[in-house]
Amino acid sequence: MPFISLEDKHLTVLNLFTTDAPEKQDTLVGEMTKIVNAATYEGWMNSTVHAGVDSLGTLNFIQWRSGEDLEKRYEGEEFKHRTLPVFGEITTSIKLLQNEVAHTLTSAALGGKVEVGTHRDDYTVLGVHSVTDDGQDEAIDALGKGQEFLAEVPGFRSHVVLKGLRARGLDGKFVVSYAQWDSKEAYDAYRDQAPEQQSAERQKAQGRISAVSTEAPYINTYTVVHSRAAGE
Repeated sequence: MPFISLEDKHLTVLNLFTTDAPEKQDTLVGEMTKIVNAATYEGWMNSTVHAGVDSLGTLNFIQWRSGEDLEKRYEGEEFKHRTLPVFGEITTSIKLLQNEVAHTLTSAALGGKVEVGTHRDDYTVLGVHSVTDDGQDEAIDALGKGQEFLAEVPGFRSHVVLKGLRARGLDGKFVVSYAQWDSKEAYDAYRDQAPEQQSAERQKAQGRISAVSTEAPYINTYTVVHSRAAGE
């Protein structure tokens, strides 16, 4: 199963799909699972499919050896003439985000290791933050070092900040946050905490992020439903 770390230097691709009906989400998961199970692309390392919880859609968390390998996949006839048309029929939006890991944080229980897979019961929270042209580094620092307090929040497991490199379906600079929690209840309790009860560190970090954001972030929650690595 994939691990997320600063040291590995993989290209991390997040394929984000939204849809408007539960049966379409089921179809998305099925189509993604077929692609993952058949994957033999040069440079492809692993894929983990997530199903939306709070909003309908899917997330495919993918690690590639390099951007060059990914572009070969995008340029292939299968991707152009089958994959995109199939997903285009059942989605309301498609974002293909290329990223590099910029920061990781875990609870003491995880000991610094961030792992993704169906063998875990993580409640996953994804945030896509569109930022100003000169605000990407500030957002990364505010979402990363600026939120070290998360390690002490009940129910928190891990938090990964990714620097956006390139994208299809999203214009401008962006930063992605990928977090794991014990449960929906634990995350909701943190999310819904009244402003007067929030720590000074949390309020400061939120202010820094807002100052460089160009729009409200896209946030959704997910559970992992399928994962496969090259060679399996």
